[in-house]
Amino acid sequence: MGDSVAPRGTLGTIRNASVLLDLLSDGPAYHQLSDLADRSGLSLSMVHRLLRSLVAAGLVQQDSASSRYGLGPELVRLSEHYLDRLPLLQSLRPYLVDLRNRTGVTVQVAVRVRHQAVYVERIDGADSVQLQRSGRTVPVGSIAAGRLVAGHAGRAVWKQLVELDGDLTLEALERWSQADHLVADIDGPRGYVEVAVPLRCTEGGDPAALAAIGGPPNFTRERLVDDVLPELQQTATVVERMMGRAG
Repeated sequence: MGDSVAPRGTLGTIRNASVLLDLLSDGPAYHQLSDLADRSGLSLSMVHRLLRSLVAAGLVQQDSASSRYGLGPELVRLSEHYLDRLPLLQSLRPYLVDLRNRTGVTVQVAVRVRHQAVYVERIDGADSVQLQRSGRTVPVGSIAAGRLVAGHAGRAVWKQLVELDGDLTLEALERWSQADHLVADIDGPRGYVEVAVPLRCTEGGDPAALAAIGGPPNFTRERLVDDVLPELQQTATVVERMMGRAG
């Protein structure tokens, strides 16, 4: 990547710090200094200086026993502030508990961050899916909600997604862009299924997805589609209208 490589008009130091944070988010909880230098293409001295600054800011922490580096707790506080101010979640939250109460399923909201889908809100149903959690990040192609936020992101984003995730294809993104809902099995032994609808609340804004997750014995794929999907669609329509998306 190189010490001096930075987009025109931006600060290379900030870009390099973001590269290190991205590397720290992948793989083990803690990473060696030399490994981070090798993977980033930055000099050892620059990586050390950047990490010291990130540690001082709480964005990175250093393990006292191994001297390795990992993500810091300040990121949690910043992410919480970001989500609290997200207009989409502010509009959706009053409806999510009611949606869960009417259907009995676990309800989640997903958005796209680069080539991954992030569940940014979750209301547990009676048949909670323990392998899922709010804040969970997965490849967009692995879940129904992720496929919708990728497909509905628009053609300008598709090439970037395919370059970042070798499992994605333009043909799949085209199919997902035309879908008003998607259904997908969730990895795991208990037979859980996710049904999701797209949710775009501002013209030109990044799409989100509203999803419901259920499994046996209370929910089959057919019941999710027949009984729960209409509730998801109704909630999405109400929120879109409230935020000025739908006419």
